[in-house]
Amino acid sequence: MAMNIVEKIDDQVCVNHVLISVSDKRGLETFVPRLLSINPNLKIFSTGGTFARLREILGEAADGCLTQVSDYTGQPETQGGLVKTLDFKIYLGLLTETYNAAHQADLARTQAVPIDMVVVNLYPFRETVARSGVTPEEARGNIDIGGPCMIRASAKNFIRVASVVDPDDYDPIAEELAAGEGKISLALRYRLAGKAFDHTAAYDTAIARYFSATDIEAVRQVYQG
Repeated sequence: MAMNIVEKIDDQVCVNHVLISVSDKRGLETFVPRLLSINPNLKIFSTGGTFARLREILGEAADGCLTQVSDYTGQPETQGGLVKTLDFKIYLGLLTETYNAAHQADLARTQAVPIDMVVVNLYPFRETVARSGVTPEEARGNIDIGGPCMIRASAKNFIRVASVVDPDDYDPIAEELAAGEGKISLALRYRLAGKAFDHTAAYDTAIARYFSATDIEAVRQVYQG
């Protein structure tokens, strides 16, 4: 299959649809209301505990802008939140290109929307394995799958999507959106993409190091009996 070659993009992209799913919920209480003040028509998709926190932050205003990812995709979250965001509609929304007619037809066919910003940070793997007495099962449970996938997809498509992994970036993002009437620049999207790939690389490195440093007998002991 031939790779798509993109020849036309928009430097400034209007942020109309945002997906938020974070372990570290710092800053949401100011960032999300500010996004809505900039674009009152903004639509937010979210999951699990993040959805609950956003409802708490937004109050009655949540009814007009906040949607559970499971309601959007039509697929309920699996037990324990094992699968929440790994869905065709989500990745279609992340990876579609604005000026690709086939991509736009796929959006229409599936009733999906282009997602313009992803706000994701990952399960606390490094913090978990740093605790005394942590078991391999506890470590395994804190290996994030959906989060890195969304980060990588949105960062790959920096030509249209902003990939946000650090709460410290909320203020500069909001400032640019406010100055640009709800639009985010290619320069900022590109910077965020580089930061996103650095984030997932460090996360995977921490996991690999844990596996290398953990003896197989310690693993066996967890699952015997």
